[in-house]
Amino acid sequence: MSTTSDDREAVKRWRSLLANERDAAALYTRMAGAETGERRQIFRELADIERQHAAHWEGKLREAGAEIPAPGRPSLRTRLLGAAARQLSPGTVLPLIERAERADASVYDEDPDAAPGMAADERGHARIIARLIEGGRPDPRRQIQHREPWHRGDRSGALRAGVFGVSDGLVSNTSLVMGFAGSGTSRTVILLAGVAGLLAGSFSMAAGEYISMVSQREMYEREISLEQAELEEKPDEERNELVLIYRAKGLERADAEHMADRIMADRTVALDTLAREELGLDPEALGSPWGAAISSLLTFAAGAFVVVIPYLVGGGIAAVLWAIGLAIAALFGVGASIGVMNGRPVLRSGLRQVFVGALAGAVTFGVGHLIGASVS
Repeated sequence: MSTTSDDREAVKRWRSLLANERDAAALYTRMAGAETGERRQIFRELADIERQHAAHWEGKLREAGAEIPAPGRPSLRTRLLGAAARQLSPGTVLPLIERAERADASVYDEDPDAAPGMAADERGHARIIARLIEGGRPDPRRQIQHREPWHRGDRSGALRAGVFGVSDGLVSNTSLVMGFAGSGTSRTVILLAGVAGLLAGSFSMAAGEYISMVSQREMYEREISLEQAELEEKPDEERNELVLIYRAKGLERADAEHMADRIMADRTVALDTLAREELGLDPEALGSPWGAAISSLLTFAAGAFVVVIPYLVGGGIAAVLWAIGLAIAALFGVGASIGVMNGRPVLRSGLRQVFVGALAGAVTFGVGHLIGASVS
């Protein structure tokens, strides 16, 4: 039987993935050697899951009649991380391992030969590592949200889009208007440019936000649907993942198993919990494309309209000065509002926003002046 180039590429990819999984199993084994108690057992079980992944790729190679490479020496990275965990502490290398697990999940999302659930396993491992990094401490954000319900964040994405929209509208249209004003052109042309910048920017921002949020939501929905399929096909494996996560949070094995069993008894609750714990997603807060788009359109237009106002009633140097004054006041207001929302110093946040906007406006005013002088 002839072997095509596609077959050769597949075999090459499977061997690479096999090596990666063996390496991950070796790394978790070394991490287990640097830990004690429950954390050691968690790393051993993570190593077992990586060995199961490796067995999958061995099976693919066997089905293709390809040679299965013998296990070799772990990679230099694994040896270095293992040594750092032993000599320093496991906590020093856990962030690196967490990032690697998240990267592996994205690789398996795109691989047609990956077994169902392998990507979810890697994401689950990343969540477990994150819990180990926290040292079993409860997530303070969840505690705050439970105790203080006003700390809810931006569920729809509209707040983020709105803040970015008004800031971008102010800076971009101020720069545009200042560029035309610096060139010495007529009031009518400056007004036309300002209105055109307002409309073009508003619809561009809205379209960009809509596409971005739709893509993000579709990706999240796919993640949840894959998790649902795993829950239906391999409930025992999903239950074991939950047990590992809760043990990593600091629960004793018996308590973690009891909690996982209670959650798995209701498939709706189980899916919601797995989405939150394994994927880090809130199924009720995947983002609203229309909310983000409308918010972005309106706030960009509001920010861009500020420097247009003086040219609706007059022109010349008076309109320029009024535009600059209004822009500075609006920039400070936006920066101060962002500071309030983020718990940052209001004055500092406002002045930072003014500096950024003023710098952009001054540069375009100067460029416009030079171009206008050279043309005239």
